[in-house]
Parts: sequence; C-alpha cells; structure tokens
Amino acid sequence: MSSTQPHAVESQDPALDISQQYPHERVAAHTVDETTYTKKNMSEDDANPPRFSHEHSKDIESGVLAHEKASAGDISRIGSATSIKSYGVMGAMYKKYRVFVHAFIFCLFTGWWIASLVLHRNDKNWVIPFLFWLCIALRIFFLWVPVGIFTKPLQTIWKATAGRMVSLIPEKFRTIVAALFSIAVILIGAFVSEESLNNTRDNRAVSLFGLLVFIGVLWATSKHRAHVKWHTVIVGMLMQFVIALFVLRTGVGYDIFNFISGLARSLLGYAHDGVAFLTNEEIASMPMFFMSVIPAIIFFVSLVQLLYYLGLVQWFIGKFAVFFFWTMQVSGAEAVVAAASPFIGQGESAMLIRPFVPHLTLAELHQVMTSGFATIAGSVLVAYIGMGINPQALISSCVMSIPASLAVSKLRYPETEESLTAGQVVVPDDEEKSSNALHAFANGAWLGLKIAGMIVSTLLCILALLGLVNGLLGWWGRYLNINDPPLSFELIIGYICYPIAFLLGVSRDGDLYKVAQLIGTKLIANEFVAYTRLQTEPEFQTLSDRSRLIATYALCGFANLGSLGTQIGVLSQLAPSRAGDVSKLAFSALISGAISTLTSASVAGLVVTNQKQFTTSTPPSA
Repeated sequence: MSSTQPHAVESQDPALDISQQYPHERVAAHTVDETTYTKKNMSEDDANPPRFSHEHSKDIESGVLAHEKASAGDISRIGSATSIKSYGVMGAMYKKYRVFVHAFIFCLFTGWWIASLVLHRNDKNWVIPFLFWLCIALRIFFLWVPVGIFTKPLQTIWKATAGRMVSLIPEKFRTIVAALFSIAVILIGAFVSEESLNNTRDNRAVSLFGLLVFIGVLWATSKHRAHVKWHTVIVGMLMQFVIALFVLRTGVGYDIFNFISGLARSLLGYAHDGVAFLTNEEIASMPMFFMSVIPAIIFFVSLVQLLYYLGLVQWFIGKFAVFFFWTMQVSGAEAVVAAASPFIGQGESAMLIRPFVPHLTLAELHQVMTSGFATIAGSVLVAYIGMGINPQALISSCVMSIPASLAVSKLRYPETEESLTAGQVVVPDDEEKSSNALHAFANGAWLGLKIAGMIVSTLLCILALLGLVNGLLGWWGRYLNINDPPLSFELIIGYICYPIAFLLGVSRDGDLYKVAQLIGTKLIANEFVAYTRLQTEPEFQTLSDRSRLIATYALCGFANLGSLGTQIGVLSQLAPSRAGDVSKLAFSALISGAISTLTSASVAGLVVTNQKQFTTSTPPSA
C-alpha cells in the first residue's frame, strides 16, 4: 500500500497487503478478549483476505457465530458455507417455498424415526436412528432460530459456575491444577478396568510411559520452551484420551463409530456395481486391490465433491473448527485446517485457507503441515477399509488426530508472533464453483481418477524401489554371511524402530520387532505399503489382537518422506514467498505428525479392553 495514498483502501489492514507478505514482528501473541467467528466466501476477493481485527467486531459476542445473529427465517443472511446452495430455477423455488420444504423434511424423518421405534423396538439399536433424526431436526430448527438464543444463557451459566471456580485458583497455579486433573483422569480411565488377554495393567503402564516419553521428547526439542501454551497441550491430550475412552470403552461410542464405519464399508458395494457394469460380475468380485479399492476411491471422491457443492462438508468442518478453536485457543486458520485434514486430506485442507497462507506465522505454518501429516484423508480411508483394516479404529484415529496434532505442534513449535486469525474462524467456499450438482459430481469423478492414478503409480514405484533396495542389500549382506534372514530394508528399519514399538505398549511376546518393521515401513515408504504388509504377509498374521490394534493406530497417518514433498509443493504453490519457511519447517512438522499418530496408538493401548472387537471388520449394528 503506497504511503502517498494512505486512505486509498480504508478497510485494508496494511499487514494484509499482498506486497507486504509476512512482515510480522516477533512479539508474543496477545490475548483475544472478544472472539469472532465468521464464514466468508473467499471468491469475492482472492488477493485480499478479510479483515481479522477483533477490535472492530464489538457487535459480535464472544463464542457466537456471525451468521447466528441473523433474524429467524432469514436464510439469505446465513453464510453460504453453511446454507443450502441455491442456483437457477430450482434455487428460486426453494427460496420461495423453503418453509414447506423444511417442514416436509422434518415430518418425513420424524415419521421414519417413530415408525422405526414401533417396528424395531426389540431387534434394532435405537441410538443411531435417534441421533440421525436429532441431527436433521436441529439443523432445520437452527436455520430459523438463531443459535445465540441458546448459547448466551449457556455462556452465562458457564461463567457463573466453571468460570467462577477457575477464578478462585491463583493464575500461576491454574496450569499445574489442569495438568494434575488431566493426569488423574488418564490414570483412572486407564487402570480401573479389569485386565484382559494381552491387556494387562503392566502393558497399559508401558503405553502410559511411552506417552510421557513422546511428550517429554517434544518439550525437550521445543523451538521456544518458554512460550509453550500449556492450555492447548493439556486440553489436546485430554481430549484425545476422552475420545479414545468413548470409542473403545463405551457401548454407545462403539455403536456410533461402528455405524459410521458400516456406512463407509457400504461404499465399496456401490462401487462394485459400477465395476460389474464395466466388466462383469466375476471380475468385479475378484479380491484385487485394483478391482476393489481403486473404484471405491474414485466413487468416494466424487461423492465428497457433490457434498462440498451442497455445502455439507463446509458446514461439518466449520462446526469442528469452531469447537477446537474455542476449547484449545488456537488461531482460526489452525482450527480450520486441523478439523478438515481427516476428511479432505493434507493438500485440500490447506486450500481452505489459501488467502491466508502468505500471512501465516511460522508456528501456524508448522501446525498446518503437522495436521496433514498426523492423519489420513477420507479417500484413502475407504481404501484401507476395503483392505480389511478395522473401520472403527481408523475413524476414531482420524478424529483423535485433530486435538493431538494441535497439542503436539504447539509443544514442538509454540506461537511467538501475532496471528492474523487469532480472533476468527473462516471456512470459505470452493472458489471454482460447479454449475450444478451433476457438474460437481462429474468433476469429483475426474479428481477421484487422478487421485487413484497417483496412488497406483506411487505404490508401483515404491514397491519396486523397495525390491531394488532389498536386492542390493541382500547381495551386499551375503558377503558378510548375513543370510538367515537376508539383509533387507525391513530388517534394518525394524531394529531402528524397535524402541518405538516397545513404548507403544506392544505385546512383548515376539510382536515388538514385527510392529517395528511396520512403523519403519510407514515412515520411509508410506502407510499404504505398511497396511498392505500387515494384511497380506504371513509373518504379521500371528500378531496378537493388542499388537494389531496398536499397529493400526500407529500407521494411520501421512507422515512419510513422500508426503514431505507433497506438503512442501502444495504450500509453496499457495504462497511462493513462503517457500523458504515451508522447507525449513517441513521436517519438524513431519516428525511432529508422526509423534501425534504414535500418541494415538499409545492412548489406544491404554484404554482398549475388548481388543478382538477392534481387530476384525464386522457388519454395522444398526
């Protein structure tokens, strides 16, 4: 912005001018008193991101979404990322008669829910239909009634109860008290349950020790130990444990995640129909990766693009982002990327904050990459389910990775600068809008084909390269009389990762070295290769249920050398001026993402009791 025209654009913050990318002073981030959540369509102005100064948002109460201030029934004022898209004649008809459309949908699903209770009150699980109906009913209700009517009283109650209790604790002791409370919750949750096969309290103690070691290593190697925000770390680790406790210990949690995983598994069946039409039923039923997994990936990506067009993906990500923003006190950009990574992948999640990437602090860049490394994308999730990996473990690992990645990254690389998104959560729409739903679905099919092609080509090349490396190592080892077993990449990496497998709490009856090989394969090659070995190679079929479950969690992430190049390439393209910062932080983020995934494996080893239940794929319970 020229100094001779100081008022050329009154609303433009100089820090956001494209010619002054990343001019932030190295000062400690201030405390945000007024928190603002907004959702904006970024296509309105690609060059200039929206203003994030919380000082100019006095009319918006802390913790309340901007679109929730809209008057009841005024759908047009709700952010486009969370409202139903309307285009053309159908859009105009919907806008005119939306009250009848919403009433019809509500009555339809209410009738369905009541009928299901009457007809299947004794032979079906009532929790899943009820939650499904409740989500639809609440969504329709809050399209017409501002959420602030309910959130303001809740905030008042929270401040009068929990807030007042916290204020009684001297500020310098609050972090210690919070840490002791979290430790108590973890100890009670981990050790009060009865022992089961391979899940003795000794094994749980090893998993807890491993979790402490991972946290200790992160703190010891922290970039700025004096600036660690312990609130984010403590809440993140506690939230990760509570999610695992809900999924692995409670019947309701198991039923919900089992239902979700059952829906994911059913996608394979629908892709099967398409393959059978293009070939024949015999070929479509062949248990081959190319015939069973690849078509499911293409179909899933296409479906996600359709849901993105309808605004459902953005709405879902937005709710997650607001929750983690409020609970863990991270910036808006970090909350959005962390919430989106398990659903749309590491590259796509960074695209959600494209206007802000040039202006991210170093800690935010580190967090964005860590979130991508710490989990897997929805497209490959379907692929792993098709390979026979337990869906509940995969899905719960993805959800656990959100708070874990935030906690781990903020421990390894704390914030020391002023974040432009410290007071807002922004979930923009897709800038390249499709013309209609069919166009979006077709674009998704093409994108799915490209993703599937990348997976196939990457697997082919990596497996071939590993074969070459093993051949060379075997030839070299024969001259040293290393013949049984022959010297190989797996042999070497297994011994290097042996301590990691021990710290995770893997059964110590012959499984340590095997799981260590899988972890090493995942870090050097990728999780696809590691999961393939876990499911197909004979030596891994003898793993105990506990070791198999821990391995499933430990492998569930993109933290590998190949993804390192992907992260650097995507972020460097989004912000060429930050390419140097991205490259400097990439390896640290890779290690942080890997440790985040390993902490999920340690937590799983702490809380799981019925291990057999989570090591085999079973049909959904509802």
